[in-house]
Amino acid sequence: MSAVTFEHVSKRLGETLVLDDVSLELPELVTTALVGESGSGKSTLLQHVNGLLHPDSGRVLAFGEPIPYENIFKFRRRVGYSVQGVGLFPHLTVRDNITLVARLDGWDADEVEARLAYLMELMDLEAELADRYPLRLSGGQQQRVGLCRSMMLKPPLLLLDEPFSSVDPITRIGIHDHFIRLQSAEPVSVLLVTHDMKEAAKLSQYLVILHEGRVLQAGDTGHVLKMPAADFVAKLFKDQLE
Repeated sequence: MSAVTFEHVSKRLGETLVLDDVSLELPELVTTALVGESGSGKSTLLQHVNGLLHPDSGRVLAFGEPIPYENIFKFRRRVGYSVQGVGLFPHLTVRDNITLVARLDGWDADEVEARLAYLMELMDLEAELADRYPLRLSGGQQQRVGLCRSMMLKPPLLLLDEPFSSVDPITRIGIHDHFIRLQSAEPVSVLLVTHDMKEAAKLSQYLVILHEGRVLQAGDTGHVLKMPAADFVAKLFKDQLE
């Protein structure tokens, strides 16, 4: 079963055709990177998976079933979501930011604390940071807290919309290593939106190149990198990887 499937999905935002007849099958239990310049449709695809947008035509499936728009809040409990800038609540402590969704979902207090401790240890976040507020954390710590929050409910699907782009290059390398560690410890299906080909090459096992709302190439990351199927794809690799 594919993690996510797009079947002839098209979407207009105003007068702009953002997605143009997109068909994709994204594999389970790997990281898929969606790469393209601004306006290529990357984030719009992700927002369709989370039910934030509905396709004008075609359909989107997750876990083998169409997105259940009539019961979208229950569906979203199975989907972790992290965006650029992390989006932590500044008035909540690290503990409360990470555990909010679990507490709203009715988890037992001991189960909440155990999951919190496990995720913070996995992300190399010291236990005493749990009582700090986000503004007292470094950018890298905030990003790792955001990953903890997105994984709190043990979701089978994780959506990441340029989550690492707001930190400096050196910090980003460390976050990449923590992400790889997380994926190894708790394998999930990941859709990663990024404009950074180096990041995509490092973190993904499946790669999708988008341009003007269309899929130019999709496949195993190593194969796509070795065999670009269009001039735009070859130029993208040349500009960012050489």
